Amino acid sequence: MKQPQPPRWATLLLRWLCAAHLLDELEGDLHELFQKRVKSEGLRQAKWRYICDTLSLLHPVLMKSKPNPYPKPNRTDMLQNYLKIAWRNLAKNVAFSAINIVGLSIGMTTAILIGLWMWDELSFNKYHQNYNRIARVMQHQSYNGTTSTTPATPLPMRAALQSEYAGDFSRISLSSWTENRILSAGNNKLIKKGNCVEADFPLMMSVSMLEGSAMSLNNPTSILLSKSVAKALFGSDNALNKTVKVDNKNHFKVTGIFEDLPHTTEFRDVTFLLPWKFFVEEEPWVKRSETNWGNNSFLLFVQIAPKTTFEQVTSKIEGIKARHAKEEARFSPRAFLHPMSRWHLYSEWENGVLVRGRIQFVWLFGIIGGFVLLLACINFMNLSTARSQKRAKEVGIRKAVGSVRTQLVAQFFSESILMATLAFVVALILVQLFLPWFNQISDKQIAFPWGNLQSWIFALGFTLITGLLAGSYPALYLSRFKPVKVLRGTFIVGRFSALPRQVLVVVQFTVSITLVIGTLIVLRQIQHARDRPVGFDRSGLLSVPMTTADLRSHDQALRSDLLQTGAAVNMAESSSPTAEVWSSDASFSWPGKDPDQLGDFGTVGVTHEYGQTVGWQFRQGRDFSRQFSGDKLGIVLNESAVKFMGLKSPVGTNITWNSEQYTVLGVIRDVVTGSPFMPIQPTIYMLKEEWAAFIHIRLNLSFTARQALAKLEPVFKKYNPGSPFEYKFASDEYDQKFKAEEQIGQLSSVFAGLAIFISSLGLFGLASFFAEQRQKEIGIRKVLGASVANLWQMLSKDFVILVVIASILAIPIAYYFMHDWLQHYTYQTTLSWWIFAAAMLGALAITLVTVSFQAIKAALLNPVKSLRNE
Repeated sequence: MKQPQPPRWATLLLRWLCAAHLLDELEGDLHELFQKRVKSEGLRQAKWRYICDTLSLLHPVLMKSKPNPYPKPNRTDMLQNYLKIAWRNLAKNVAFSAINIVGLSIGMTTAILIGLWMWDELSFNKYHQNYNRIARVMQHQSYNGTTSTTPATPLPMRAALQSEYAGDFSRISLSSWTENRILSAGNNKLIKKGNCVEADFPLMMSVSMLEGSAMSLNNPTSILLSKSVAKALFGSDNALNKTVKVDNKNHFKVTGIFEDLPHTTEFRDVTFLLPWKFFVEEEPWVKRSETNWGNNSFLLFVQIAPKTTFEQVTSKIEGIKARHAKEEARFSPRAFLHPMSRWHLYSEWENGVLVRGRIQFVWLFGIIGGFVLLLACINFMNLSTARSQKRAKEVGIRKAVGSVRTQLVAQFFSESILMATLAFVVALILVQLFLPWFNQISDKQIAFPWGNLQSWIFALGFTLITGLLAGSYPALYLSRFKPVKVLRGTFIVGRFSALPRQVLVVVQFTVSITLVIGTLIVLRQIQHARDRPVGFDRSGLLSVPMTTADLRSHDQALRSDLLQTGAAVNMAESSSPTAEVWSSDASFSWPGKDPDQLGDFGTVGVTHEYGQTVGWQFRQGRDFSRQFSGDKLGIVLNESAVKFMGLKSPVGTNITWNSEQYTVLGVIRDVVTGSPFMPIQPTIYMLKEEWAAFIHIRLNLSFTARQALAKLEPVFKKYNPGSPFEYKFASDEYDQKFKAEEQIGQLSSVFAGLAIFISSLGLFGLASFFAEQRQKEIGIRKVLGASVANLWQMLSKDFVILVVIASILAIPIAYYFMHDWLQHYTYQTTLSWWIFAAAMLGALAITLVTVSFQAIKAALLNPVKSLRNE
């Protein structure tokens, strides 16, 4: 049967009017409405109504032909109008606006803080003007199929590079490791960190000289001081040409003052520079090392020539050590240049391959910051589309009077950008408030660049992008409503209209739960390493660096006086800190050793009482003893050394080193040295009092730490009067090993908490809106006998289902990434099921608490109030 049609003339008129109005979809809407009226009202009435609807559009078109007394609005007027309407909408819906602004401001604060942190990381070492041409000479060495990588180089490599490859380098400089020294001038005494370097070093590193000359380091009695140290030693007096005493025995003339090095450089701790010639004269072993290619104890920095590259120079110098030292060739040494641009972010090798570094954290936190901001934008999208029915008439009226879709899109974008701008202002306040705390936990000195124009341009773009991202979906969604359906009251949202909102909520909680699981695993990995047996007793153990010869020459008298105070139970000395090994050697041999087997053993020189002082845990044999003179050629092995050597009965075995035979006295439990997440290095302890660099004191636990230190300090002042009493507790030194992981754990905890908070804030807004929307339904249900529990279940069920779906998605994602992350650690925790269950239950609990407030509030409302208008 042929479908009834409206009058032909009315249809033609309508098409012309639609073209005049730029409302292409209106013709189809009225035609669809005509067919419905034919069924409900009859053909005659439907035709009459169709004609009336068509003629109602004629008046605005005819008015365009008359002179317009008002000027045509320009783009500025339109923008002002958009912003005025946007502001009115925000003021009209205070709760909606507050939730969005709070969520966006927290998301933007997180993104800004992470952005500042990332910029600080990426700009590391850029203070140095020759940043792109400076490198550190490093080397790979292989032992039994395993390759180790170290920045330490042999001293003669510097002369070989200078003589054989002079054209490839602009500058070359040796440097000692950064170490503490005592600086004194008059009554002022400081313990500061510095290096012994060649004169080219400050020029290569573009150290900013405020007074004097860097080239004065050619004089072995000169010293360069940082501005802060010069002020601390000499006050307001000019420090230039003044005398500084170093380590209570050497006098140096201040020949230069340099600007304090920034926090964003590898040399940030360097506060003074001493001449390399002094280092050679002061330390006889350095002089002996000038021809020793086997002693890897020095740092070597180079600045390559302008017309070459790091790769080209590396290919030339790779075999330099093997060519000059045939006996070292068995370790397959390969020299290479590690560019300064990669020192900070790309610095971890595994088996000779660069595998990772801090760059992984830069990417990780960048992604987290982006996701946290996205969660805040999702809140805006969800709440805007949820309120779509309230704004449907507004859209319909605007379209009916001539607004095109692009204008409506612009209107909604203006609202989101205005809200993003307000959120950005709040975010700036929050950033300024939280920046000191953020610097503390991230070990940074970040300041917001208020006076940097580029930063404000970036901030403007950041705010604009955030506003566009947040308003994109609402603008496109709301602007496509059909005006006829809306204005005739036939507009229905649709059964699938909530699906995009549900998907966004699932995305929010998937990200949040993933972050929570990741944080729990990071914290668990840190605690797992902390619970690892350390092999010595950290409680009440104190270490004092032997910074001067005064302590070395009075060690026995010092020991006697310390014990007499009653605050010390024991005292010993060693060449390394308790939880570090500062030297290694590969020239040990033992019975049954494979001639091709190479072993790099950590070597620690100790005094007789060292094991008793630190609390060694013996597996076999005995400790060093002064009762046995033969112990001078005795050694103690850790379990890893015994395992590496393959000794079944180690005690009494003879080990050869430097043409001398040493007897194994005992085997101790592995002491954690180096990273607590990695395997223990095979280590050999031997009696070498001349190697001593640290004094270790076991405190009497009947004294408080304050009381014990008060008794010990006068003893050190007695034998080392020119030095401050500097000490460290072994427990604090050990805790430093977890610094990087703890920073990641703390920051991850904060970001995961913010993600959950933002997601919950969005749920709170949605729950509030839906409770208001279903107010009459709730009233009717209460009248019909529904309990508060029934209503709470009805309003909470949908949100709980969404969070369960998010948990199901988050668990495999988190498992995949965290399992991969744990593979970086040899000593690692397990991915227990309860971590994933706890994250899921926690998310559900937070969801129920968030939604329940609005659900119970709506359920308790008097039905008379909600039904009074019916």
